[in-house]
Amino acid sequence: MGYGLYLYGIFPAPGPQGLAITGLDQQPVQTKQVDDFVFLYSEAQQDRYLASRKNLLGHERALEQAMQAGYRTLLPLQFGLIIADWGDVQEQLTTPYGDSLQHLFSKLDGKREVGVKIFWQQDSELQMLLEEKPDLKAQRDNLEGKNLSMDEVVSIGQAIERSLAERKQSIIQAFRARLNPFAVEVVENDTLTESMIYNAAYLIDWEAEADFGAQVEDLDRQFSDRLTIRYNNFTAPYNFAQLDRLG
Repeated sequence: MGYGLYLYGIFPAPGPQGLAITGLDQQPVQTKQVDDFVFLYSEAQQDRYLASRKNLLGHERALEQAMQAGYRTLLPLQFGLIIADWGDVQEQLTTPYGDSLQHLFSKLDGKREVGVKIFWQQDSELQMLLEEKPDLKAQRDNLEGKNLSMDEVVSIGQAIERSLAERKQSIIQAFRARLNPFAVEVVENDTLTESMIYNAAYLIDWEAEADFGAQVEDLDRQFSDRLTIRYNNFTAPYNFAQLDRLG
């Protein structure tokens, strides 16, 4: 007995032709048209796929290889989606959400998602902050070897925290000012680590990536002694292909 069909993503019909892609468990990736939609899938070899690094990369690789083959208008599906048969897809997705899916295809036509993550070293930023604000440094230094009230300690700590937050915000604003004009839409996601201060995805015209990337490189040079920037210039448009963001 089979485990069903593992789904990777959806294309507008007629979809990819003659793809030679290997998916999860080294299974050949195939296409199947349901109504006006073409699904990228492979035969599932497990009843449930763990979200391991290997499996996640395998899922993403199948989508990216299809896009690299020229099939750029793509709605990626969440990792781990297995169906019993195509009737389930029609009943649960294409029939109730067909119009919404077509709307997403229209939005993504000729567009691509790119991502920027910004990291800083908070200790280094704090040192620079105190050097730039000697009054604040003097207050901080007074904490050492003195009997301060709790209110005084809290007040100085809050002043430093506010100044660091302002410093962080000024960096983020510099990136927004340079990068947002290139984007049709921007999604600002949660930061994932303590050192990450910004995590954004941008929907841009497909041909605008070179200009967008040049702006990222310029920002990298501008902040080279303070920040680490991770730029992903090719990914399936997860942030802009969500039914719950239609509106």
